[in-house]
Amino acid sequence: MTRYVLAELLQVFLVALGALTLFMIVVGLVKEVQQQGLGLVQILLLVPYVLPEAMRFAVPGTMLFAAASVFGRLAASNEITALKAAGVSPLAVIWPAIGLALVVSFFSVWLNDVAVSWGRDGIRRVIVEGVEEIIYGRLRQQRSYSTAQVSINVKAVEGRRLIRPTLSFASGPGGAPATVSAAEAELAADAAAGTLVVTLRDGTLHMGDVKASFPDTIVREVPLDAVSRKGVASTSPSEIAMAAFPQARREQAGRIDRFEQLAAGRWAQSLLAGRMEGAVPAAVEPIQQTLKHERSRLGRIVMEPWRRWANGFSCLCFVLVGAPMAIRMRNADFLTSFFMCFLPILVVYYPVFMLGVDQAKRGVVPPVAVWTGNVLIAAWGWWLLRRVVRT
Repeated sequence: MTRYVLAELLQVFLVALGALTLFMIVVGLVKEVQQQGLGLVQILLLVPYVLPEAMRFAVPGTMLFAAASVFGRLAASNEITALKAAGVSPLAVIWPAIGLALVVSFFSVWLNDVAVSWGRDGIRRVIVEGVEEIIYGRLRQQRSYSTAQVSINVKAVEGRRLIRPTLSFASGPGGAPATVSAAEAELAADAAAGTLVVTLRDGTLHMGDVKASFPDTIVREVPLDAVSRKGVASTSPSEIAMAAFPQARREQAGRIDRFEQLAAGRWAQSLLAGRMEGAVPAAVEPIQQTLKHERSRLGRIVMEPWRRWANGFSCLCFVLVGAPMAIRMRNADFLTSFFMCFLPILVVYYPVFMLGVDQAKRGVVPPVAVWTGNVLIAAWGWWLLRRVVRT
């Protein structure tokens, strides 16, 4: 009976996981195509990197679906009742589900780590490296392309030639924005150098109050990160690999220590020099704001591993609720069993989990608070399990 239940769970889990993952991959790729204007080559290159992202969302739901459908069918066909009549505890068929959920939970933690570190970085890299084709594709369709630092507008695109292009470049620190209008231009990405080479012919350059004409050709190199809508590599704690968190914590603590020393040094220097205006709170406000941001980042770095483990072990908590609840409902309709089991999880688990994550990010509660939703669902599931065993 144990092997039978385990085989049924694996069958339903793998089929549902494959279907839901495929659906989420398609949705993710469609989203990237709409936002980035990707070509077929970029779409194919994105598939391996989108896969972990899709699976990490699909695994907990499909684990619950497998438990609800299998145990709902067993209870509806009176197989659980027959086991009890034979003197066998329902735990004999529930333990395989708990064991499978435990293994899947560790797998889900690993997926969370791979998706947010390797997966997102790979998506960004594919889009940045294919930015030349992305820009040409968007210009052919919409005649314009823009990011936070660069915008391009053209009258037409003929092959690789941009007809009557206008390029606007955001200003750097202390500089004026620049606008270039030309008769034609060409784009060429240099992945090795990390730049997009823009060749412009016969045009004018506007920079602040300065205007200059060039009848010949000028070349301008723009960093690929500046013209990619994915931008530069993210430094968010949510995209740090699990193995890198100890080093990230030490580096962040060091940054905070340096800023604290800088603030204390400036305050002491103002007192010693008799410049009291430099010791008032308003004078050190910029450093205090920086310190507040750095401490907040340290809190997110400390919290993130707890969040990934709690998110991964939601699989085990969902099975602890789904299996006994499906047995008590005795409904052979797998969709009804699933939604009846998922509804309280949707109402209780996810709001509590999100609240715990938000409060832990702010430093209001310790990072372990992100497990509150897991604990509540596990306690409820244990109570349901005891009821199933005793009745």
